[in-house]
Amino acid sequence: MATAKIVYASMTGNTQEIAEIVQEALEDRGVETELTEITQAVAGDFQDADICVVAAYTYSDGAEGLLPEEGMDFYDELQSIDLTGKVYGTTGSGDRFYKDFATAVDMYADAFAQTGATKGAENLKIDLAAEAEDIEHLEAFAQSLVDKQAELSK
Repeated sequence: MATAKIVYASMTGNTQEIAEIVQEALEDRGVETELTEITQAVAGDFQDADICVVAAYTYSDGAEGLLPEEGMDFYDELQSIDLTGKVYGTTGSGDRFYKDFATAVDMYADAFAQTGATKGAENLKIDLAAEAEDIEHLEAFAQSLVDKQAELSK
């Protein structure tokens, strides 16, 4: 059975909900999952999972989109570990009001790219809270991760 580690940062609850939707979608596809809030996680935890997911909101100071402050150490750690053979995906919420919509999603994907892990799904950005159409996209995101992991494990 494949395993997944999902790490999330959430200020308003939107990204936690997104992470929980991904968790449920992965479990529906037979993946054993573990969900952890980012301040309780270390990037090395991903070494024990087949599928690695970060769900993060973007903090905006009005000029640029930034990583959540509570996720900075995790972000730095992530760039320095070897996740060769693992599959990753990034998602999160943002607010289209801001110029740099959900840039933390891309920043975490760039960090994963440095680990040797294989991208398993396109970066998925949700505007504020997940609605019905977003849930469909999150389920497809989970399916893509499962498909890529199955392909790599052959």
